[in-house]
Amino acid sequence: MSEPWILSPERCFDPDPSQRSLARELYISVEELPIVSPHGHVDPALLADPNARFGSPVDLFIKPDHYILRMLYSQGVNLEELGVPTRDGSPVEADHRQIWQRFADHFYLFRGTPSGYWLAEELINVFGVKEKFNSDSAQRIFDYLVDQLSQPEFTPRALFKRFNIATLCTTDSATSTLEHHRILQKENWGKRVRPTFRPDAVINLQTPGWRKHIDQLSAVSGIDITSYHAFIRALEVQRAFFKRQGATATDQAVIIPYTVELSDRESEEIFQRALQGGITSEEVNCFSGHMMIEMARMSVEDGLVMQIHPGSYRNHTDAIYQRFGPDMGADIPVSAEFTRNLHPLLNKFGNDPRLTLILFTLDETTYTRELAPLAGHYPAVRLGPPWWFHDSINGIQRYLDQVVETAGLYNLAGFNDDTRAFPSIPARHHLWRRVTCNWLAGLIMRGLLDEVEAYEMAKDCAMRLAKRAYKLGD
Repeated sequence: MSEPWILSPERCFDPDPSQRSLARELYISVEELPIVSPHGHVDPALLADPNARFGSPVDLFIKPDHYILRMLYSQGVNLEELGVPTRDGSPVEADHRQIWQRFADHFYLFRGTPSGYWLAEELINVFGVKEKFNSDSAQRIFDYLVDQLSQPEFTPRALFKRFNIATLCTTDSATSTLEHHRILQKENWGKRVRPTFRPDAVINLQTPGWRKHIDQLSAVSGIDITSYHAFIRALEVQRAFFKRQGATATDQAVIIPYTVELSDRESEEIFQRALQGGITSEEVNCFSGHMMIEMARMSVEDGLVMQIHPGSYRNHTDAIYQRFGPDMGADIPVSAEFTRNLHPLLNKFGNDPRLTLILFTLDETTYTRELAPLAGHYPAVRLGPPWWFHDSINGIQRYLDQVVETAGLYNLAGFNDDTRAFPSIPARHHLWRRVTCNWLAGLIMRGLLDEVEAYEMAKDCAMRLAKRAYKLGD
């Protein structure tokens, strides 16, 4: 057996003994609080079926995790070697033991990264692995995990309860029938697992197969979408359906957070050209910007929280996208501008108390220059947590240092894990809790907070801010 694998109980805390001691005590006060996961990408089918299983360790840890895929690909490991299915069905590595061994051989690549931290937490704290994961231990750990995954204690539903998840929100296309959520609602899981309305595929007129998505929206809404007005009505119908199934939020992904208000005539003309298959890039951008304002208008009327995730140039490597499809780790951040781009939307709805608009960014330069001042002024605006490339020890610290002085803590939306990797949920939340507690301890050390305030703020960061921002109730 290789050397024991032990996590430091002081991880994420400052090396200064006094701050570390304060951070530890603050963390103890929130460590066991329920997890509120208001935004993520867990497949609801995992929870709808009480007999669902995760599959092999490869199915669980490697294939669905774009963080792992991108790192291994960057070091010359082909996705075929990791068993990632191809779009055309051409053969890839099918031996899961071999894939696992290749992963173990390259596990050192994740040293010092958030992925390495999460994986260690999962393997040690969730599955009870006791020896370091490396080339030598790979097959022993594979056999151990196979045995663990066969046990009733390691079904998705069992882990959901063990993780003490109060609420988990999934992300679902606007055309979804929410089949799995309806099953969960019938079994009284409706308040614990909620859908989120994602309209990207029908709003982005350049989505591959856009017309097919529109036909699907027609089918699920019962509205024949032959006009822009019918399109808007179909979206409103689907939003109401999602809300009845427990949804409290929507989510949109855009490259830039551009907003513009078009007239009904302009919107109709662009929509008709899209239906006919003749649309320009400028019209696509204008329509997307207009629909951002329309989605805000709908949120004012139906109360669904509006999330915007901008700034990712998706599928940057054409060859990867064509061979394997999206979400393979080939997404790259781009710069974003919020102040001018969001002005039309915020000028119209930013002061309306019925709107909650949660803004995310992959461009950290916008924290102090734009996002914190916007959230520190507009009643509708809340700031989402560090996202994707910045969901890390240093990323969380930078975020708090840059936004709280201007926006205040209570204009933040708390934490969400934004993950497809279900077993990583507690690791991600506890990383956030450790770093926020360490940050609060630093404020105590500098005389900027007293301990009573810090303990309250630690609980707010852990779950109360997220519950409030996403309207998740008690």
